[in-house]
Amino acid sequence: MPYYRSVGSLPRKRHVQFRQDSGELHVEELMSSEGFSEESALLYHRHSPMAITSAELLATAPDALRDNAPVLPRHLRLHECPEGGDAISGRRLLLANEDVRISYAVAGETSPLYRDAVGDELVYLESGRATFESVFGRLEVGEGDYVVVPTHTTHRWVVHEPVRMLCIDSRSHVRVPARYLSTRGQLLEGAPYSERDVRGPDGPLLADGADVPVLVRTGAGLTRYTYAHHPFDVVGWDGCLYPWVFSIHDFEPIVGSVHQPPPVHQTFAGSGFVVCSFVPRLFDFGPGAVPVPYAHANVDSDEVLFYVGGDFMSRAGSGIGPGSMSLHPAGFVHGPQPGSVERALGRPATDELAVMIDTFRPLRLTDAALEIEDTTYAWTWSGS
Repeated sequence: MPYYRSVGSLPRKRHVQFRQDSGELHVEELMSSEGFSEESALLYHRHSPMAITSAELLATAPDALRDNAPVLPRHLRLHECPEGGDAISGRRLLLANEDVRISYAVAGETSPLYRDAVGDELVYLESGRATFESVFGRLEVGEGDYVVVPTHTTHRWVVHEPVRMLCIDSRSHVRVPARYLSTRGQLLEGAPYSERDVRGPDGPLLADGADVPVLVRTGAGLTRYTYAHHPFDVVGWDGCLYPWVFSIHDFEPIVGSVHQPPPVHQTFAGSGFVVCSFVPRLFDFGPGAVPVPYAHANVDSDEVLFYVGGDFMSRAGSGIGPGSMSLHPAGFVHGPQPGSVERALGRPATDELAVMIDTFRPLRLTDAALEIEDTTYAWTWSGS
C-alpha cells in the first residue's frame, strides 16, 4: 500500500531500450525504499536526473530545541502563527525529537522545488487549496487532505487559496498500519479506509527549463542544486512508490458499546510515531457508558492533538478550540476537563475533527512554540 499504478508512456519491459522521437534513449530512474527490498517506482526522464551544474550548501541555524521541563502539558495556539511565505520556507518548527519534526505553515505563495532526503513527509491541510506537483504528476488537494510524500520526491506546492498546513517530517517512511493489511498488501475489510479512498497523481507532468534550482534537505543541512534540465521531465512511471492523498473525511470511525481506545483511530505509522484521525462518530451506546476518555498516563509516549473543528467536549473550559495544539507528555496524567464527563452523558454523538500524533520519544519545544503558548493550560484541571 499504495497499490501498483502505471502513468504515461512506458516500455513493454523493465530495463530495456526506450527511445524518444529524436532517437535518444529515455533515462530510467529507480526510486526504491529500504535499499532494494521494499516498494519502488521506475521513472522515465527525457533528460538525465543526475545532470547538475552547481551545488551550494545553504547556511542554516541549528534548531534551538528546549526540553519540556518542568514536565507540563502545553497548549499552542497555531492560528497565532505568522502568515505568509510558501509551503516549504514558511514552515515554523514547533516540536521535534530524533524521529519526527512537527511544523505549521500559513502559506500563500508557490514554493520552490524541494526534495527531502531524510524521510517521508506527511502534510495535513487544515484549510485552503493547492496543487501538489512532483516528478510523478499533479495532485489537487484541499481542506482535510493528508498528503504522503515519499523520501526523495522532488516537488513543489502551487497555492490557489492560502493554505494552513500541519507538516510532519519523519526520519522514516510513513505507511499504512500493518494490522490493516493482508499478507500481500491489500487493505482488509476491517480497515477504516480502502484503496478507493486513496488518490494518486495524474500525469505525466512535463516542464521545460534550464538551470533549475532544487532545495534538498539531508542530515547535513540544506543544499541548493542547480539542474541542467527541469526535473519535471518524466514521460511515464510505474510502481508502488509515489505521493498519495487520503482525506480525513473518508476515515471510517470504529465505535463500540463502551469507550474504544485511541489505537482504533490510527491512520498512519512511522518509526517512533503514529498518526490518528478523530472524526465525527456515534458515542458509546451501552447502558451506563461514559462517552469521554478516561484519565490516562501515556507512559511510553508524548501525545500531540491538533484540533481542527467541531465540539471538543472533553476539553470544554480549557481554552482549547479550532487551531489549538495540545501536548500531553509522558509523566503527566491527563483526561477530561472538570465537568466534561457529566455534560457528555446522554449525548448521541460527537462532531469533533482532530489529528493526533503520538511519539515514543520525548518531544522538545522551539521558541516559536513558546511564543504562541497559552501558559494557563496546565492548571485548568484544578480550576486555577
